[in-house]
Amino acid sequence: MPRQNTPPADYPQAVLQAIEQLAQNIAIARKRRGETQAQWAKKLGVSQPTMARIERGDPSVAMASYVMCLWLINQAQGLADLIAPLNDHAALEREVRKVRGQRRPVPAAAAKNTTPAASGAATATGLAALLAKGPTP
Repeated sequence: MPRQNTPPADYPQAVLQAIEQLAQNIAIARKRRGETQAQWAKKLGVSQPTMARIERGDPSVAMASYVMCLWLINQAQGLADLIAPLNDHAALEREVRKVRGQRRPVPAAAAKNTTPAASGAATATGLAALLAKGPTP
């Protein structure tokens, strides 16, 4: 059977940079707590070399190891919130268009003055209102 996994060298640069930033933040958190890589490795149930790979941002380290690091610094709960359905603005917009049956163009002036966050919040609010009204005849 052919190998299905994408090698880390083929990951988009933005993904590699995000992992690198996460790794740097994990290393800073560990150091600020005055703990060694060996101490964190023991808490995580990994080897010290794996802990060193985490802090270097090695994308081949299991995601669970990175999440365990977040758990050690009390941030694991927020991780799932990053991709919670309510925060998936592109999907919400698609669902609204599907329910309406057509795409209404946004006036150019409104589009220029709308940030992605504001647009997403408006879409989420709009979807909530649309769902509260129920199906249209």
